[in-house]
Order: sequence, then C-alpha cells, then structure tokens
Amino acid sequence: MGELQSIRVVKVSKGRYCISLIWAGLRYRFYNGARIGSWSKPQSLPLAKRQRAFEDLCLEYHRAIDIGWSPKDDWSYRLLHKETKSKNLLNEALASKLNQNISDSYKRSLIWMTSKLSAFLNGRAPTPTLIAAFLTDNHWTPSTRNIIRRHLLALEKDMTKYGYEGSIKSLLPKYRIEEKLHKPFKDVISVLEEIKDFDARLHLCCLLAYGCLLRPHREIRLLKWGDISEDLNQISLSGKQNKGRRNRIVPVGAYIKPYLMAFKTLNSSADDNIFTGNEKPYNRDFFKTLWTKFKKQSQILQTNQTLYSFRHSGALQVFKKSGSLSKLQLVMGHSSLKVSLIYLRGMDLKELKSDDMPNLY
Repeated sequence: MGELQSIRVVKVSKGRYCISLIWAGLRYRFYNGARIGSWSKPQSLPLAKRQRAFEDLCLEYHRAIDIGWSPKDDWSYRLLHKETKSKNLLNEALASKLNQNISDSYKRSLIWMTSKLSAFLNGRAPTPTLIAAFLTDNHWTPSTRNIIRRHLLALEKDMTKYGYEGSIKSLLPKYRIEEKLHKPFKDVISVLEEIKDFDARLHLCCLLAYGCLLRPHREIRLLKWGDISEDLNQISLSGKQNKGRRNRIVPVGAYIKPYLMAFKTLNSSADDNIFTGNEKPYNRDFFKTLWTKFKKQSQILQTNQTLYSFRHSGALQVFKKSGSLSKLQLVMGHSSLKVSLIYLRGMDLKELKSDDMPNLY
C-alpha cells in the first residue's frame, strides 16, 4: 500500500460525497474515478444511489493502489484506451449472447437495449456506475426498468469475458411493483366453446395450453407432428424447444386428441407444423393477434383473462388433483418451485381449521 494511511468515503454536504485519502500525511479528495482511469461518476447518480456508488469507487481506488497508483499519478489517459476498447466490448458481448439458445423476442430486446446503451455511453467504456445512470436517467415505468435491469445483468456476465468489471446489482435494486397475474377461468368449458366457434386454430392452441400446460407463443406455435407420439398420447419437447431448457414430456388428454386429429392429414410429415401443415410455422404474433380479435367479440371473458390464463387454470387443476408441488413444477416445465408457487396465488384455498394445524403425538 506504499504510503497510504487511510482511504474512506466522506460526506461533504447533503447528497455530496468524496473519496478521502491520506497519503504520506497529506489529504486528497476525489469526486470521480478519472485519476485512476475509471469512468465512475457517482455524483451523477440519484441521491439514494450515491453513497453506495462511492463505496464501490473506493474499492476501485484500493485496487489501483495495489497495482502501483499514487495520488501523484494521473491515469486518466487510460480512459482513451478504454474508450477505444469499449467500441467492441458491447458488440462482442451482444454477439456472444445472441449465439446462445434464447428466444427471438429476447434477442430483439437485447439488440434494442444495447443500441440505446451504446448511444448513452457515446464512446465511453461501460462501467456499473454509467450503466446505472443509463437506467435511472430514462423515464421508464418500474416494470420496464425491472425488465431492462434483468437484461443488463445478463449482458454483464458476457461483458466480463471482455474486460468488464463490477456489477449494477448493488447500485440498482429491483423495483417493487404490483404483480398482475393471468386470471384463471372459473368455467373453462364455456370459454373453450366460444373460442371453438371463433377459430379452430386458436381453440386447439387453448386446449394444449390448458390440457398439456404448454406455452402458447413458442412451444405450441412451433409444435411439429414429430413432437407428438403416433398414438397422440404424449408430447415430447427437447431443452431447445422450451423455456425451461429441460427435456419435457407431457401426456395428451383424451378430450384433446379429436381436435389434434382434425389437423392431421395423410400427407403430414414429422417436420410439418401442426397448424400450418408445412415446415414453416405461423409468425410469432399469430396467436396474440387471434386472441386480441377474439377478446373484442367475446361475451364471457373477464378482465385480466388472457391466452396464458388457460395454462394458469390448468396448473391449478394439477395441484388440486395431485397436491404435489414437485409434480406441478415438472409438468409446468419450471426451473424452480418458486416460479410454480406463483401460479397458486389465485387458488381458492379452504379456510384453515384447528384440526389442520400441527399437534404433538
């Protein structure tokens, strides 16, 4: 540590902090990371985030001192090198992410977010402080901020491969928002009957979402005859075909088979999509658009009942019949029980009685 005597974060005035460093009996104050070659500018963050950002910057000063920096040195010239390097850092990390098995919608979100972040950085090297400022400086809704924060955290993991250090996780806690669930159906049969009269393709999609607990916009839309057994008793999806990235096998209810058969022809091959009859599936917004049209003319749909409400309703039925969380997790294809538990919050549980409570035998 050379002649370092102390280094800490000091509050200068209301909302203002600095790094106070005593070196060889002399006191130095630093308000950003330029002197050690860092783009960190905690003072530019909202008041609630500044102190934590200065604490992170204090650690950066510690690391700089460990590799030979002293208050007499000015490493700001390194920012020019970082600036040049940063032009490729984000693009390299984005390219790495896009090569992974992620959905098309996720890819589009990452591309959009990266372009916005690049414009904000304007050639500067991305740091946790700057990325935090990017998120807080824009007037997004709490829900959108949470989504972008999640994407940024995922992108950070890839950026570390190319020299990125730190994380925005401590600078940007998750925003608390009121969660809205897909409201389950009390009378699934009536809704399905109304949909059957509207469109046979949407009807089959809803049947598969309810009876097989598949996700409509990817797992069902991209379903091929090769994914379904010859006797139509089960559907098998590989890890690449579902969100949970695990092999998944689900049984097909007898009430679904006649409607599946109606879409199958003598010429249907294993590579044919079950809805289009050829290898090319419908576009990613196909069922979303159909549902929007159906919703406008429906006489029985309620507020917050969506296409995903069939999957939610099916989940509640599975738990009511089995009473098993692990079975629910398995059939839903969830990566954790925590996600599965979310589906049970809309369940009408019976009121607890004294006999239901633990006792000593």
